[in-house]
Amino acid sequence: MRPVITTVKDVVTTQVVSVEQDTPFAAIAAALRQYRVSAFPVLNQAGQVIGVVSEADLLAKLALSGGDAHMPGMIGGILHHQQLEKARAITASDLMTAPPVTIAPDATVQDAARLMYLCRVKHLPVVDADNHLAGIISRADVLSAFNRPDEDIRQEVIADVALDQSPASPHAIEVAVKDGIVTLTGKAETSETGHEIVRRVRHIQGVVAVRDRLSSPPPVSAGFDVLARFPSD
Repeated sequence: MRPVITTVKDVVTTQVVSVEQDTPFAAIAAALRQYRVSAFPVLNQAGQVIGVVSEADLLAKLALSGGDAHMPGMIGGILHHQQLEKARAITASDLMTAPPVTIAPDATVQDAARLMYLCRVKHLPVVDADNHLAGIISRADVLSAFNRPDEDIRQEVIADVALDQSPASPHAIEVAVKDGIVTLTGKAETSETGHEIVRRVRHIQGVVAVRDRLSSPPPVSAGFDVLARFPSD
């Protein structure tokens, strides 16, 4: 059984609303309301993604349009200059966050999840090799990878476990899956084999967690003989 690996192109939304870099503030705000989205990719004249403008970027104008002098104490002192510039912005190119965090269609959903988590973004524009917009992927799209039947996960885990089990003991490890949680019970041939199986199972698509109930025989120390020589009297 071949492992299931969901890529970005499997879950991407290709019908994407984008804005051009000279789109005015009011038009962006109206489009956010109309399409009920929280962010737009910003394109240059060549159709390449050059930034992302979000609700948070627009909110800066309302929150900071009076400058940081009206912000209390430390809050005003730590406001970043870039955020104050956003408050004065009138077009998408002024508002947008750039350079954008993007991802390729052939990347895995795990790659997308990692980028979203590390960069603290909710959406990733999907771009081709020339940086042209191919779609957009959201957190909900990424989390769809966990929407996988337990039995499908179980069958893939069984196939994976079999790779490390000798023909003499192919069923020494039992696999149960409930709500994406995999429980492994039985005996691995070595402690290292057990750890490796658990590590790989954690990376199978749809696995929420792994309960390791494996045991293994103690390591066998190599035997050796000692030839003692004693001085003669």
